[in-house]
Amino acid sequence: MTSIPLCLPDSMTPEQFLNEYWQKKPLLIKQGLPQLIGMFEPEDMLGLALEEDASARLLTQAAIKQKEMPQWQLKKSPLAESDFDNLPAQWTVLVQNLEQWSPELGQLWQAFDFIPQWQRDDIMVSYAPAGGSVGKHYDDYDVFLAQGFGSRRWQLGKFCDTDTEFVADEPIRVFDDMGEIIFDEILEAGDVLYVPPKLSHFGVAQDDCLTFSFGCRRPNLMQIIDSLADIATNDSDLFIPMLLPQALQASGELQTDSIEAIKGKLLQLLQSERGDDIIGQAVSEVVSKRQYDALVPEETLDTDELIQALSEGAALQADYSNRLLYRQTDKGDILYANGQRLDGIDEAAATVLIRLANGERLTYQDVTDIDPDDLSEWLENGWVWLDYAE
Repeated sequence: MTSIPLCLPDSMTPEQFLNEYWQKKPLLIKQGLPQLIGMFEPEDMLGLALEEDASARLLTQAAIKQKEMPQWQLKKSPLAESDFDNLPAQWTVLVQNLEQWSPELGQLWQAFDFIPQWQRDDIMVSYAPAGGSVGKHYDDYDVFLAQGFGSRRWQLGKFCDTDTEFVADEPIRVFDDMGEIIFDEILEAGDVLYVPPKLSHFGVAQDDCLTFSFGCRRPNLMQIIDSLADIATNDSDLFIPMLLPQALQASGELQTDSIEAIKGKLLQLLQSERGDDIIGQAVSEVVSKRQYDALVPEETLDTDELIQALSEGAALQADYSNRLLYRQTDKGDILYANGQRLDGIDEAAATVLIRLANGERLTYQDVTDIDPDDLSEWLENGWVWLDYAE
């Protein structure tokens, strides 16, 4: 696959987007991702939704009474062909983690290279016939809504918060009031709409419609705290009881001074060089973890077949259904893949993996210094994808 231009208006730089729009306000990017046009048709996604290992949802919507909120029903995978019998007029099927099913689609993440790879979540597709929708809602993450087939009308309203009231007793988070509508446009195939976190939005299919959601999110604090605890258990010094000052007090009282002293010890640790290492490791493991279980490939190449393919013009690229990243430290570069730190990687291999993590497409000449068995292992682990495209 050839290099993909950034998904931004021609007159806008990545710096301008990040400073003025990212997590602040929406942006319509006309023909921001024309590569999507013709890549898939509705039948492709409906067939994928029926796959045993697919992460799919079928959402149906039936109006109870005029002017009342429609009633929603949700069926999660595994889905069967019978689930699509006798559907109401308005329905939607959603499929997550499309990168794993289509590496070619995953490569379109390159259009969003102005967003760090570790913030990418997954690509989800929404298929709906005319009138289909998932209701008025908001997300807690950034999303680029890319139209791939047909057209969808999007309305954007107010920013929401924890006080936003959702309709009770529904299987999905939907609400009635979007406030003042600030955007009302129909997106055609190739168009992209950026929606920041917590901005209310409402999309309705105008015809048979495929919308691809490129979602970006950051870890929450509970994920980091859990990871900190897991990593800290490997440090034997942290199991030694603390030495704390002691003042005279009632035998049954736990004084605030004691709690503050313990808090001070904890903060002292976190702000130390050891704390930097623990936090760096914790964050790196969290953000490099896969969001979904890996699919078992139907067939794999052995080492000789891989080298032959590379010598005949195939190229290695990062597999965007996996998480390959690195961080630079005073002690050198540290690599992570799918939640695990990669130890024992020699300098040549580390250099190649970093180039792959940065989105480069590498040819046979780029990897001649790498043990062929290592390349084969990377492919088997899912870190890389073999691109036969010219």
